[in-house]
Amino acid sequence: MLNDLNKIAKDTNSFLRKYLRRQKYSGLIAPMHYGLFSGGKKIRSKVLFDVGKIFNISRKKLIIIGAAIECIHAYSLIHDDLPCMDNDLTRRGKPSTHVKFGESTAVLAGNSLLTLAFEILSDKKLKIKEKTKNILIDKLSRCAGHTGIAGGQYLDLDFEKKKIPIKKIIDMQLKKTGKLFGYCSSVPAIIKSSNYKKISTFEAIGSGLGLLFQITDDLIDYKGDPIKVGKKTKKDNKLGKATLISLLGYKKTVIYSEKLRKKIQKKLMKYGKKSKNLSETINYISKRNK
Repeated sequence: MLNDLNKIAKDTNSFLRKYLRRQKYSGLIAPMHYGLFSGGKKIRSKVLFDVGKIFNISRKKLIIIGAAIECIHAYSLIHDDLPCMDNDLTRRGKPSTHVKFGESTAVLAGNSLLTLAFEILSDKKLKIKEKTKNILIDKLSRCAGHTGIAGGQYLDLDFEKKKIPIKKIIDMQLKKTGKLFGYCSSVPAIIKSSNYKKISTFEAIGSGLGLLFQITDDLIDYKGDPIKVGKKTKKDNKLGKATLISLLGYKKTVIYSEKLRKKIQKKLMKYGKKSKNLSETINYISKRNK
C-alpha cells in the first residue's frame, strides 16, 4: 500500500515539476510550486490509479489526469488556509503559502493552479477521445466550483457556530471533499465505458470515500497530535465548525465512519481481486486517526 502510494506520488510530482518548468516564467511560479509540492500523500491520485486498475487504464494517462487533480487539490488548500477562510498558519509542518508569500500572492497562486489543471487535461499528450476529454474537463470544473469544493467551503464557513442538521453537514462535506474523490473514482469508468450506471456507481463509491476521508480528518483534528498532523489540531471546536463530531459526539462519529467504510467496501465486492488496491486504500484512509 505505502509503496504504491509513494510511487504514485513520485511519478505525479515528476510530471508536475516538468510541466511547471515548461511554463513561461512568472512571479507566481514559485508560490505555485510551493503549494503544489507541500508533501501530501496524493491519496486522490491513488484512488484514481486503483480504479484505473479495475478498468485497465494506462499508467501514463492516469499520471496526467492525476496531475490535474492534484492542481485542483493544491488550489483548494492554499485558499482554505487563508486568514479569511480557516486561517491556518502551517500546512504539513511548513508555513502556509500565504505566510510564506503573502495573502494576495497566495490567492493568485491558487487561482493559477486551478486553471493549470484544465490546461493539463486539454493537453495533446493526454491521448483520449476529444469527446471524453471534454466530459472530464466539464466534470472537473463542476467539482472545483460553486457546486463542489468552493461551494462546500462556503457552507463550511457559513455553518460556523450554528446548529446544523446531519443531512446538511453531510451535503457540505460531500461538496467540499467528496466531489473530487467522486471524480477520481469515476474517471476510469468514463474513459472506458459509456455505461451511465457503471459511471454513477463509481462516482458514488468515490463520493462516499471522500466523505469517509473528511470524517477521518475531523476525528484527527479532535484527538490528533499536531506534530504528527503537521498543523494545529482542535481547531474545529474552537471555530465552532459544523461536523458530525459536534453533532453526534466523538464515539458515535467513529461508529458512523465504520458503517460508511463497510458500505463502500460492500459495493466493491463484485469486482473481486481487481478492487484489492482500492479496498486497501479505503482501509488506509479510515485508519489514519488510529
